[in-house]
Amino acid sequence: MINMKWGTPEKLRELLCELVSWKSITLSDGEKQFPILLKEKLKDLEHFQKYPEHLSLHQADLGRQFLTAMYKHPEATDTICLISHFDTVNTEEYGDLQPFSTMPEKLTQLFLEKYDDFSQDAIKDLESGEYLFGRGTMDMKMGLAMHMRLIEKASLENWPVNLLLLTVPDEEVNSSGMRCAVPVLLHLQEQYNLTYKLFLNGEPVFSQKPADPQYYIYTGTIGKIMPAALFYGKETHVGEPFGGITSPFIASFLTQKMEWNTEFQETVLGERTPVPVTLQQKDLKLEYSTQTPYRSTALYNVFLMKRNASEIMDLFERIANEAANDCNTVYLQVCQKYRVEPVGKVRVIRYQELLQYAKDKFGWEYIEEIKKEIHANQEWDDREKSFRITDKLMIQCQELSPSIVILYAPPYYPAVNSTGNELAEECVKFVTERALEKYNLSVERIHYFNGICDLSYVNYQDSYEGWTAFEANTPVWGDSYDVPFKGMEKLNAPVLNVGPFGKDAHKRTERLHIRNAFEEIPFIVEEMIYMISSKKKTADLKS
Repeated sequence: MINMKWGTPEKLRELLCELVSWKSITLSDGEKQFPILLKEKLKDLEHFQKYPEHLSLHQADLGRQFLTAMYKHPEATDTICLISHFDTVNTEEYGDLQPFSTMPEKLTQLFLEKYDDFSQDAIKDLESGEYLFGRGTMDMKMGLAMHMRLIEKASLENWPVNLLLLTVPDEEVNSSGMRCAVPVLLHLQEQYNLTYKLFLNGEPVFSQKPADPQYYIYTGTIGKIMPAALFYGKETHVGEPFGGITSPFIASFLTQKMEWNTEFQETVLGERTPVPVTLQQKDLKLEYSTQTPYRSTALYNVFLMKRNASEIMDLFERIANEAANDCNTVYLQVCQKYRVEPVGKVRVIRYQELLQYAKDKFGWEYIEEIKKEIHANQEWDDREKSFRITDKLMIQCQELSPSIVILYAPPYYPAVNSTGNELAEECVKFVTERALEKYNLSVERIHYFNGICDLSYVNYQDSYEGWTAFEANTPVWGDSYDVPFKGMEKLNAPVLNVGPFGKDAHKRTERLHIRNAFEEIPFIVEEMIYMISSKKKTADLKS
């Protein structure tokens, strides 16, 4: 009987609570400290004392780091990459219990004393004693804890397969951790002669409807892209309203056409993407005055399955042209009614067209100075910088107004799907049958994980033309944001997500099902990995 640090449900629960206690909100100091603490924790394992070079920190961005921890069998090349993220969303919604939001045992007890405003489902789960509450318990430090246990057990039992644990920051915002990890995964592949067989994520189960009790596994992940627009009108004094055209007036036509537009929906393998919604709409005018607003922005959320960035840009451009035509029709009617001359006709311009126009007019050095000035502002994120760069260019090219400048804002998560892949299907079959046999746990497969995850940055299978529209129309591309498409293509193993069951990710009532997380799923994933490695070993012996 081997002696494991995290071999029992109780020890695994203690590990999770310790990981959760290391508060690691995205863009906080805790997020920077987390991988350092984790490395020290993993150093306690005998394997990393013997092979310290297999445990490493790597640079991401903004002073953040990601961690790799590898169990390397001396004769194996087949490698399963275990992916997780350690950042969490904020904790303000916990109110006066915020200090306990990352203390699961204590928080769960405190909730038992005070839960008047919880949903009936949350109250039922709390009173059942079957759930552990706290920020990061479900999303997604349990996945990391489970992967740490797998590394420990594989190293002690000398499993005939390599396991590479990868845990990253920033999944909740821009996935910079995972994007920075792509070249590191390729380097490790070459350095240790690894053959990636499976990218296995441990994201939790996301319900398909409120209070959904079903357990799911996923053979892909949904994509997400954010078409955006700068609306540039003509300024005037409010006392002379027909001397200009306001940007909110122009914006209203596109936003109405984008919100809930079913043309952007996709249906694949019986699953459907949610409709687009507006994530942000605002005026760029920073102060009150009697000058009419003439520069506004909007950011739209679009989910993907099969479509790529080029296809979405083509569709977005068509919808924007329809909006511009409608705007021009209404505006002309108003001008005719009041017998005034129109200030112009609203046109649609792609960012790449605006950039080329400005380059021809001013030269590339001038544009580089504009970008440098915008990127120097530490308070603006990549979305705001995208709008500000576009705005600066339009201010210098006002002869193009009134206009709708269409662009992309980060982040971009390509959709990935491994349904039909032989290994992925074998894993689905194994997990489904074993869970029912061992735990009477019913498992259903979802083809696209609906929570968005870091699996988007492996196994990229689109053509070069598929991403060129994103590069060309993202103002911050190559400066503060990029996506390593070519590297992602080389990480071409299938993807799978098997994680713990929980509820209410990103809510105050975020919680983890205790038995499922600490007993059922760790055991099933362990057996699945051993099934994969044993199958390979048997095939080698036969050959």
